[in-house]
Amino acid sequence: MDPSLLAFILAILIAAPVLALMIQKSSFKATNNQKTIKKSTYHYFAKNYIMTQRESEFFKQLNEMLGSKWYIIPQVHLSALLNHKVKGQNWNAAFKHINGKSVDYVLLSKENMKPVCAIELDDSTHDRTDRTERDAEVERIFASAKIPLARLRKPEEMSRQEIVNIIAEAIKRVK
Repeated sequence: MDPSLLAFILAILIAAPVLALMIQKSSFKATNNQKTIKKSTYHYFAKNYIMTQRESEFFKQLNEMLGSKWYIIPQVHLSALLNHKVKGQNWNAAFKHINGKSVDYVLLSKENMKPVCAIELDDSTHDRTDRTERDAEVERIFASAKIPLARLRKPEEMSRQEIVNIIAEAIKRVK
């Protein structure tokens, strides 16, 4: 065999694994850099309050009126109340539809922690077109899930009995 051909073949046999190793390391670095880029570090700070002053005052009032009968949980996301994994529908889309939506309060049974009624405080922001559409969809979702939803407009102008009656009526409508 020609010595120059033998040298060429030997060079390829030695160079090929070295070249493959270099490509693999380069690819590994690129993959790791991409993971680093995608994986961001977010920073947060604690909120001073989880409710507005109006919501907080009404929460205290609800606890005085109904706290002996039910647990009252503020700021509950719909995804905590509703199972989106319904056969025949796109689960990801169904979850995205409720994700980020919440209700002001949920009354829970003290016996079994089952939701008894959701409560929304409606202020003037609920008069905006985008909010009325959102509110109508939330009402449809709750009706479909058979969870009562009580809407209170200006509860600070209502008597305690009027508030209790609205909540009781919402519960009665669903049962």
